[in-house]
Amino acid sequence: MTQTADDPPVRARSLVGGRVQGVGFRAFAARTATRLDLVGGVRNLDDGRVELDVEGRRTVIEALLRELKIGPPASHVTKIETEWSAATGRYSNFSIWY
Repeated sequence: MTQTADDPPVRARSLVGGRVQGVGFRAFAARTATRLDLVGGVRNLDDGRVELDVEGRRTVIEALLRELKIGPPASHVTKIETEWSAATGRYSNFSIWY
C-alpha cells in the first residue's frame, strides 16, 4: 500500500446491511479489496450484517464501497454505514475473519 503526503492512509469501519450473508459477500469484498490493494478484513455479524475494517487511501476505499453497494449477484445491499478514522497500520493484507 503506497501512500503520498497528499493522500495519507485512513481507516474505514463499515457495516453493510441487507441480504449479505450466505451469498458470497465476504469473498466478494475480500477479492475486491485485494484487487484495490487495500488491507484489513471482513466478517459476518450475528445480527445479519457484514462488518469491514479496511485501511488505505480514502479515494480507493470509496471505490470499494461503491462496488460493495452492488455486491455479488445473489446479494441485495440496503445500507452501508461507515465511520472514518486514522489508519492504524496493523494490517498487512485483506482477510476474511471467522
